[in-house]
Amino acid sequence: MVADPKTLAPVPEDGSTMGEVLFRGNVVMKEYLKDPEATERAFEGGWFHSGDLGVVHEDGYVELRDRSKDIIISGGENISTIEVEGVLYKHPAVMAAAVVARPDEKWGETPCAFVTLKPGRGGVGADEIIEFCRERLAHFKAPKTVVFGELPKTSTGKVQKYVLRDRARALSDP
Repeated sequence: MVADPKTLAPVPEDGSTMGEVLFRGNVVMKEYLKDPEATERAFEGGWFHSGDLGVVHEDGYVELRDRSKDIIISGGENISTIEVEGVLYKHPAVMAAAVVARPDEKWGETPCAFVTLKPGRGGVGADEIIEFCRERLAHFKAPKTVVFGELPKTSTGKVQKYVLRDRARALSDP
């Protein structure tokens, strides 16, 4: 079910109203081992709160949009990191990309893109990447900062966004 995480009311099947993906049933874990507080938070209202945000389309198809902890709130607007990453991957020089929130005095947070370029594409700069995104996204969704280099990954190849969040915060520190 995709629902409002507070009221547990299902979102309309309109393909645009976002809610949290919730689960319940005999194939869902029972509890967190030796952590009753985490279990209580995760199963609030009798549903397992996945932390995934999505929409439901008219045909019942659930489309995942982002993780709730990854959403960037900039000037009161929600920005999906997955949406921005999708645009970055369309740039012909981008091999890998990840987007996280970077603290900002004026806006609260702004998108910060970490980008790995394809071999031989070293001439691409941050301004080109930002302009590419601005042409394809609402301007407030485009990254304000672009950092080039390898993305930190786990042994299974998953990008370690918590490392990138720390790096983005460090960029903001004096």
